[in-house]
Amino acid sequence: MKTSKILNILPLITLALLMSCSGEKKAEENQTAPEKVKVKVETISSQDVDQISEFTATVKANVSNKIAPQTPFRIEKLFAEVGDHVKAGQVLVKMDETNLKQTKIQLDNQELEFKRIDELYKVGGASKSAWDAQKTQLEISRTTYKNLQENTKLLSPITGIITARNYDSGDMYSGADPIFVVEEIRPVKLLVNVSESFFTKVKKGNDVDIKLDVYGDEVFKGKVSLIYPSIDPETRTFPVEIKISNTDERVRPGMFARVIMTFGTQNHVVVPDLAIVKQSGAGDRYIYVYKDGKVSYQKVELGRRMGNRYEIISGVENGDQIVVSGQSRLNNGMEVEIEQ
Repeated sequence: MKTSKILNILPLITLALLMSCSGEKKAEENQTAPEKVKVKVETISSQDVDQISEFTATVKANVSNKIAPQTPFRIEKLFAEVGDHVKAGQVLVKMDETNLKQTKIQLDNQELEFKRIDELYKVGGASKSAWDAQKTQLEISRTTYKNLQENTKLLSPITGIITARNYDSGDMYSGADPIFVVEEIRPVKLLVNVSESFFTKVKKGNDVDIKLDVYGDEVFKGKVSLIYPSIDPETRTFPVEIKISNTDERVRPGMFARVIMTFGTQNHVVVPDLAIVKQSGAGDRYIYVYKDGKVSYQKVELGRRMGNRYEIISGVENGDQIVVSGQSRLNNGMEVEIEQ
């Protein structure tokens, strides 16, 4: 009786063992053959890309002059105000004339004294050394008087605009700051530091586009006016001066400018920005390249951004198939399935 029960149970045990083995086998098959990640790919191509670089700069006056006397004097009267347009040679400041008047009296006396000794010298009534000494003294006095004249009436050396005034009429000029600052703003200039890789491509007279933050996307035209001949060994750049004619005087010193310079074209691959992957914790950029059912992680050097696409300087080639969707689940060398 017991034997009969055991014989009846054995088939059930055998069936359970077979089902268990079958389940384990299916689990192992599922583990060894995971579902492939689906990605979208795009075949890329090269094209001629304008080599454009943008630089930032602060607008400067073409010429800036500080108006001040050589020595401290009392300011008698000012003839200009901030914002005034002035011409070259225009009187801007009149200083106290006390020293000038005293020096003029001394000079007139020395002129008379020299005239007297000169007449005596001609008839042998004075020595050559006395004549020389008097003449030297007279020349010194003439120079002193001329210098005082120039420092009593201060003229504008340029045609421009008054951009600063630091004193009032009646003040004592201390020498700490100039009385006026006059700046020439027709034209204005910018100074940008350009990478040495463009040294042979920048030419005097090249046209340049300029945008000023205060005027939004409006483009102003400028020209390269000066190229400095040496490279800074630390920054690997060289200074380039650009001038804007500024006939309407809308561009003013101190404005923030963005300078766009074009250096010809180069044939480079262009890819969608969706293909670019940034490496975590670093500034490197990568693209997944698809080939023979697998993807490889390729480091790339980016060039210009053009809308929703990037110029690629190096890292991928014309005709490569690159992943444009699904990168977050990928690893280097992984097998993938192309999503239709």
